[in-house]
Amino acid sequence: MTAPSEADLTDALTEAVRAAVTDLYRDHPGHTFCFVTLTTPGEAFGPALSAWSHEALAHRPDAGDVRYSYADSPFSIVGEVHLAPVRELFAARPEVFDIAADAASEAEFELRLRAIEAALGRLDAEGLFGTGEVRANVLVLAEVIPGDPGNIDRARRLNPPGPALDAWLASWTDDEN
Repeated sequence: MTAPSEADLTDALTEAVRAAVTDLYRDHPGHTFCFVTLTTPGEAFGPALSAWSHEALAHRPDAGDVRYSYADSPFSIVGEVHLAPVRELFAARPEVFDIAADAASEAEFELRLRAIEAALGRLDAEGLFGTGEVRANVLVLAEVIPGDPGNIDRARRLNPPGPALDAWLASWTDDEN
């Protein structure tokens, strides 16, 4: 069997994330979502989807501390029915840390992150995360966890200038100091 291509990963992720986010919005109609992230560890396995809403944050006394934490959200690791098959596609590719040559390992890692970012970019272009001012208030991320400096570049490419991106960038800088 031939390993799935970058385009295969992007296409599968686009469909899976569209379905997962659509389900999330439908299942929580009273929530205004302000954070949507696809997370993957340093091995760049197939990603998991997490989100935060203003309403969920309002119930947290530590909202400022957990606002960008995929793991602390009540919407952590959602849409698994849609994303689990995509992880199988990622697993059908060579494992990042099993590749002997550093350059080839890095190329595989970057291919996987490009697919994740491209899927989110497509969905953003479709308006899945809102348009105009609504979109400017939703942070969309493709994150390598724990914090990876590449997250900043991906965040800047995925998000329009505005309050959501500005607040996240400020928190990233605060965390580094």
